[in-house]
Amino acid sequence: MGVSVQLSVDMVDRRMDHDPSRIVYIGGIPCSRATREGLAAQMVEDNLAKRAGLLLKPKLVVAANGSTIARYHHQPSYRALLDQADIIDVDGMPLVFASRLFCRRPLTERVATTDFINDACAAAAAAGVRFYFLGARGDRAARAAALLQASYPGLEIVGARDGYFDHTEEADVCAEIVASGADVLWLGMGSPRQESFAVRNRDLLAGLTWIRTCGGLFDFFSQHVPRAPRWMQDAGLEWLFRTLQEPGPLGVRGRNSDNRLIKERLGWAPSQPLRDGLAITYGWVDQQLRRNSK
Repeated sequence: MGVSVQLSVDMVDRRMDHDPSRIVYIGGIPCSRATREGLAAQMVEDNLAKRAGLLLKPKLVVAANGSTIARYHHQPSYRALLDQADIIDVDGMPLVFASRLFCRRPLTERVATTDFINDACAAAAAAGVRFYFLGARGDRAARAAALLQASYPGLEIVGARDGYFDHTEEADVCAEIVASGADVLWLGMGSPRQESFAVRNRDLLAGLTWIRTCGGLFDFFSQHVPRAPRWMQDAGLEWLFRTLQEPGPLGVRGRNSDNRLIKERLGWAPSQPLRDGLAITYGWVDQQLRRNSK
């Protein structure tokens, strides 16, 4: 089934095997309705269950955006990884907009990982949930850990290391994480490597509560990479800011994946000027909003 058909069919509330009060399907992906505060509370609740012996293996918690949906429908191997996730939150404003247009019970807010980390840190500091940071280059994970601990007194980040190691070292890395006493592993290796690592090593990470993928989180919180201005985040244009900041492969990847969806849904291609494409996109959104307000 093509993406255009999949989007029109699956951007709807469906009562499958999930509680419809907690799940909304966007582009065929079951996304959590949880707010940032609600997701942080879920982390604490799951940690209590783990300590009571009720959670035998860590939950896999990932984020979805336009790139995620594009790869989910075009890369079977990535789809198989994402299907293993226990919680998929929405990290992209375009998906929030889509839920408001197409779903009976839309999402209330975007749960950007770079925002959610603050809610998670506050909740963890209060409840004694311990973090481990794995990923990024050099000392970025360790620097991010130090800055966050300074911002949240009482927060325990019991370990941090870079994400540059090969498959032969994975068992040792996992053993180090478990031995640290961590409850939540924040895994920032970029997608799909981080999802692949999480699924492949889930059993080796028994004893943890969550494996939380986080992309470039450590780059942001080590102050190596700036975030988009708030107005661009709220307008769903953070991908454009990243394209301008990172004209190499990362920026191009984000733009091309979003443009694939835009082309399928709205009929304009990446070869068109970005200004024209955005005009078409927001013109279509305006039409949908006017239609739904009648």
